[in-house]
Amino acid sequence: MDPAPATPHWNLERPYLTGRFHQVRPSYGRFLFGSSSDRALPIAASASPSHLLPAISQEAKLAAAAQMTGSKPYSLDSFSRGGGGGAGSVIGSYAVSVQELLVIDDLLSALVGIEGRYISIKRVRGKEGYVVFQIDSSMDLALQELTRRIFPLCEDFVLVSHFVESRSHFKNGLVNHALAAALRAFLLDYQAMVAQLEHQFRLGRLSVQGLWFFCQRMMSSLNALTVLVEKAISNNTSGSATLNLLQSQAKAMAGDSAVRSLLEKMTECASAAYLRMLERWVYEGVIDDPYGEFFIAENKSLQKESLTQDYDAKYWQQRYSLKDGIPSFLTNVAATILTTGKYLNVMRECGHNVQVSLSENSKLMGFGSNHQYLECIKSAYDFASGELLTLMKDKYDLIGKLRSLKRYLLLDQGDFLVHFMDIAREELTKKPEEISVEKLQSLVDIALRSTAAASDPSHEDLTCCVERSSLLKKLSTLKDLDCAYPSDKLAAADVDQPMPLSVTGLETFCLSYKVQWPLSLVISRKALTKYQLIFRLLFHCKHVSRQLCTAWQIQQGFRSVKILGTPVLRSSILCRNMLKFVNSLLHYLTFEVLEPNWHLMHDRLQTARSIDEVIQIHDFFLQKCLKECLLLLPELLVKVEKLKSLCLQYATSIQLLIPSIDVAKPENTSKSRMPRSRVKKSENRGQQLKLASENVVMSESIMKFEAEFNSELQSLVPTLSNSSQAEPYLTHLGQCILGVGIDQ
Repeated sequence: MDPAPATPHWNLERPYLTGRFHQVRPSYGRFLFGSSSDRALPIAASASPSHLLPAISQEAKLAAAAQMTGSKPYSLDSFSRGGGGGAGSVIGSYAVSVQELLVIDDLLSALVGIEGRYISIKRVRGKEGYVVFQIDSSMDLALQELTRRIFPLCEDFVLVSHFVESRSHFKNGLVNHALAAALRAFLLDYQAMVAQLEHQFRLGRLSVQGLWFFCQRMMSSLNALTVLVEKAISNNTSGSATLNLLQSQAKAMAGDSAVRSLLEKMTECASAAYLRMLERWVYEGVIDDPYGEFFIAENKSLQKESLTQDYDAKYWQQRYSLKDGIPSFLTNVAATILTTGKYLNVMRECGHNVQVSLSENSKLMGFGSNHQYLECIKSAYDFASGELLTLMKDKYDLIGKLRSLKRYLLLDQGDFLVHFMDIAREELTKKPEEISVEKLQSLVDIALRSTAAASDPSHEDLTCCVERSSLLKKLSTLKDLDCAYPSDKLAAADVDQPMPLSVTGLETFCLSYKVQWPLSLVISRKALTKYQLIFRLLFHCKHVSRQLCTAWQIQQGFRSVKILGTPVLRSSILCRNMLKFVNSLLHYLTFEVLEPNWHLMHDRLQTARSIDEVIQIHDFFLQKCLKECLLLLPELLVKVEKLKSLCLQYATSIQLLIPSIDVAKPENTSKSRMPRSRVKKSENRGQQLKLASENVVMSESIMKFEAEFNSELQSLVPTLSNSSQAEPYLTHLGQCILGVGIDQ
């Protein structure tokens, strides 16, 4: 926000432009000079040359009154303070009738903040704009009492005039400017009243009692404004705080219809500037707030690009946000107003300039009791919400992008994944730091082009990456996930996990997706990370299943040569149970969790009415999938990971141990005469398998894997049973696991 322009020094230094002066001689010029708020006023009738005659006649009346009391005749100059000597300078030296004329003349000056002959002004120290009027103590007591009754009106005028002048400075904001202008217009009427009273005085038709009577109506109104001004000064209000103060004061004056009507008029005038700011926001999505008064703040440091780069991006929540000071009459619709402008801003960022069509009924005329402004705000919200949702669905194909994410990151495209795992096996078995991401990306592209995925127009947005940590460690770094246990337990469990094999690309490989604005509002970096967590779990399960299938094929070699020893039989049963466990887990994740939840989300998206509702539905889908995939249940996830690790170690051991057992070769057989026929190969294979079945190391390894797997599996079953009471979806997984245990 640019700083407000400074008030020129000359406007403060020249007293006749600021009103900070006291005219010692008020006669005939009461309205020629005054504060800066008076400079635009029409000159009162007392200032015109033609009005000098009534003034002269008034002087003649004073002389006549003096003669009746036996005193010497004197001119108006002789009444001025210090104008004469002796008793002539004290008002008490004159007759009561003369004192009344003199005090009326001074009171008319005091009513517009000008010091008179016998009425002086004393500033209150430490309170800017506050003054106290004092009267010559020698005046008749009855006149003093009547005069002091009028002083509050004079003091109120000075304070309100000071407020008008001080709040007209740039730094005080548009609402205070509008309020000052409304008060200035009120003071015009007030000064017109004083001019009329002065005219009556010049005609000899005004007494002190009459002056007091005519000031009654204005006194209550100006007093109410003074109370308002005092609170505004003490709290240094601006913007919405000023509007709230005006409304509260109007409600407090419910018993005085005239004063309440006046305060409501002030509220209407002061809110005009605020209405213009509100109109630009809900109809154009623009914050036109040069003095920081609007209740919506813009954080320009947050850029839309952060949505695709930063996991904790706060662009949508904090780029535009509500301030603390919200006008009381907009409190219930503040969130709607904020959202309306945000939607319009998104469309403008897309180059899709849309402005709410304005009609006479849609203009914000005021914050009255008819609540017309609420209907205008609702109409603007409905329009902006519908336009943005249509833009996202039609032009940017939101549903198609979500379907593409399901196809690749939730492994709905099976042929692509199988082909990729075949051609990328060598690269994925390396350590994460040794893997070439560029080579993996080229292999991903080959797999996409050579399978049914080539027909998908969004397949070019698919990319790959290699994480540097395991799935459990990755989960422990994401602090905002709704885990049932602290993340430090996840990390500790990951460290304790039996992992003799080093982490490879098969555990850390991950797919990613290019998301452009404005789809990044829905598919943000955080949402994409959640997709990737699910992908890593599924991908590793697929890898373990493929490894166990390879081990199973080796097991079938024992049957082909009719070797059915106890270790071989145990290994065959163990391999089958491991395969059943992994495949049951994959079936549960795919068909019991992801598929039904995705279809439920898809159906809800069809009836969504705003982008915020779309974001909420999508986030709910991801959160539910994470939870039902055990990723937010650390205790269960750790046990599942241990079981998968044991399966992987077993499959690797089977693939390494059997080929490592050497068959004894005849000594007289030369290298050049090695048998190459199919029959000879079969004999060597059979001999190798027979040796493997009798190998002590292999037998011990199989029994060890069997014991560990059964132990972990049995410990998982009661955990699932207990957790299923709070999480019913675990019942399906528990049934699958119990099915595996039947074969034990």
